[in-house]
Amino acid sequence: MSAPSLYLDANATEPLRPEAREAVLAALALTGNPSSIHADGRAARQVLEQARATIATRFGGRARDLVFTAGATEANALALHGLGAGRRILAGATEHPAILRAGRAVETLPVLPDGTLDLAALEAALAMGGPALVCLMAANNETGVLHPLAAAAALCRAHGALLHVDAVQAAGRLSVTLEDFGADSLALSAHKLGGPKGAGALLLRPGLDLPALLPGGGQERGRRGGTEALPAIAGFAAAVAALDPAEAPRLAALRDAIEAGAGLPVAGGAAPRLPNTSCLILPGVAAETQVIALDLAGVRVSSGAACSSGKVGPSPVLRAMGLGGDAACAIRVSLPWNAPPDAAARFLAAHAEMRARLLRRQPQAAVSMPPVSGSGAPVVPG
Repeated sequence: MSAPSLYLDANATEPLRPEAREAVLAALALTGNPSSIHADGRAARQVLEQARATIATRFGGRARDLVFTAGATEANALALHGLGAGRRILAGATEHPAILRAGRAVETLPVLPDGTLDLAALEAALAMGGPALVCLMAANNETGVLHPLAAAAALCRAHGALLHVDAVQAAGRLSVTLEDFGADSLALSAHKLGGPKGAGALLLRPGLDLPALLPGGGQERGRRGGTEALPAIAGFAAAVAALDPAEAPRLAALRDAIEAGAGLPVAGGAAPRLPNTSCLILPGVAAETQVIALDLAGVRVSSGAACSSGKVGPSPVLRAMGLGGDAACAIRVSLPWNAPPDAAARFLAAHAEMRARLLRRQPQAAVSMPPVSGSGAPVVPG
């Protein structure tokens, strides 16, 4: 009997938490539309508003300031087009395509070789004048690198700019609140923290509002039209309520064991990172080749962001970090909330076998770069 597969692609999507599954099923049994005023509608509305309060409170906001969306891409677009109206848009060079390709002209800011934002470049861009909206990921989806958000927020305040934070990868893995980040808005996604796909949210700073990107029947206080996806939203809230602070140090220990055992360069390894994420570089061996070989061995990893999977070529994130040719040779290992205790050992065994086989076929691919070591201490979720 073959061994069960090992899922290490949590940054693409986390496994569904059992609490979220139960909440989805319970909400599916509700008939009413949350906007209807009869008894069935009121029952649905109660589930919706309790979910709103649970999520908003967890991330340091008010329920009335949380707008449900179909996912983080829509939440980012809502912030970009609403808060960014009449403003210059500044974004880090390693941001998600949901920001960089959202239909607005974006001035990109460089990152340092460790993947963190170049704060001097941000300050210079803000000093050029004109109102601005700065868009930054709390944590990069490919490398797990954490941007210096507190310092960036201070620069934004000094220049009268707004700060939108894509907190998709950080939520559930770090302590994430509007106040922690000094943010004016946060984008969130259910399926990145163990909820179902199809639900996201934009959380606004109190006193801040925006026009609808999708006008309709006046749902979400007129900020997002369309009947709310109640089952997905209920599962979103249940996943948020189930977040466990003990996951972070446990996953960080597994991540560190993987990096120590692999002995390979780690993109962003010298910067503070998510506790569950490692971007391993095997110089000379294409990332797609590694992903396929590991998949055949029952180990699920990825090369780059899930939204870019299937597209052959170097990672734009790693190129922005100055990795050159090695940008096409990196795989992302992202541990899920339910990673088994032997995850590191199983990955390393499969990786060693894969590496030996591939390098036998490609003797020129011997690793010449010294491993990049060191990582920031993980922040335990609140």
